[in-house]
Amino acid sequence: MYTHTDAHDLRHHGDAEVRDAALTDLAVNVRADTPPDWLRERIAGSLTALAAYPDGRAAREAVAQRHGLPVERVLLTSGAAEAFVLLARGLTVRHPLVVHPQFTEPEAALRDAGHEVARLLLRESDGFRLDPSAVPDAADLVVVGNPTNPTSVLHPAEDIARLARPGRTLVVDEAFMDAVPGETEALAGRTDVPGLVVLRSLTKTWGLAGLRIGYALAAPETIAALERAQPLWPVSTPALAAAQACMEPAALKEAEQAALAVAAERAHLLAGLAEFDEVTAVPSAQGPFVLIRVRRGAEVRERLRGLGFAARRGDTFPGLGPDWLRLAVRDRATTNRFLQALDQSLTMVGA
Repeated sequence: MYTHTDAHDLRHHGDAEVRDAALTDLAVNVRADTPPDWLRERIAGSLTALAAYPDGRAAREAVAQRHGLPVERVLLTSGAAEAFVLLARGLTVRHPLVVHPQFTEPEAALRDAGHEVARLLLRESDGFRLDPSAVPDAADLVVVGNPTNPTSVLHPAEDIARLARPGRTLVVDEAFMDAVPGETEALAGRTDVPGLVVLRSLTKTWGLAGLRIGYALAAPETIAALERAQPLWPVSTPALAAAQACMEPAALKEAEQAALAVAAERAHLLAGLAEFDEVTAVPSAQGPFVLIRVRRGAEVRERLRGLGFAARRGDTFPGLGPDWLRLAVRDRATTNRFLQALDQSLTMVGA
């Protein structure tokens, strides 16, 4: 299904659900209890160098080594979200297409740059899974998330790679890939897929949303074009220190352990949700969040807020409506308290 119309608030994000409210946060997909102490110390240690302009060479080299790439294929950004703006402004694009439901900033950035954006809306009946043949050949920029926010679907890497075409830029948002054990289906590090741009974020797993650090991986000519669209010194010295630290072997091992823990906690959440006839979860979730459809979801969400829990509304994502909620995976004790609150909320609204 393709559409150019929009009734969705593309600028709404999970942080708006918890701002100015004392709630248990299931709305923001940042790992709880982060950043870890060792990372805080590395960031704090960088503050003595604030008088100098940021020098990203060491961090860029660290990212390149982590993915087995030359530095010319790496661009550090102020969070992965900045990369969407650079893509919209720095590349020549005529027929962009965004695969939805997914993170809305890519489309918002393209629109702000004056582009008319087509949408491919994946269907619940198909498990929100991508059919590469559904993307029209005319699309010269395609954006897809993997695993996709908010559906938590992990698409096969080869299905996404099949979207590559001569003259097409294929943007894969892998902001949550490091939350997948083994990073299965990752395209980061691949150089055999023409037009591929992979975006990564360090804000989710490491709790650095307030610091803003991410990066893009692409062919050198694409990186050069994005860099020309970027302001001077876009990444701060503390963010560069964080990026370098998070590429070290001990950090990568910790991230893998965290991904395994999230998988176990996600299974516990899904098992609890399966007890409710009123709730349907998107199957085979692989990210640090799950997407559910609930009868009278908007009312249930407000009841949950009254009981102290913030859930991410789903109606701001193209392809979804008010009965959809996204839930961040938390520890077992928090999940159990949430499930009790959900039971109460469903009873209150008579869903």
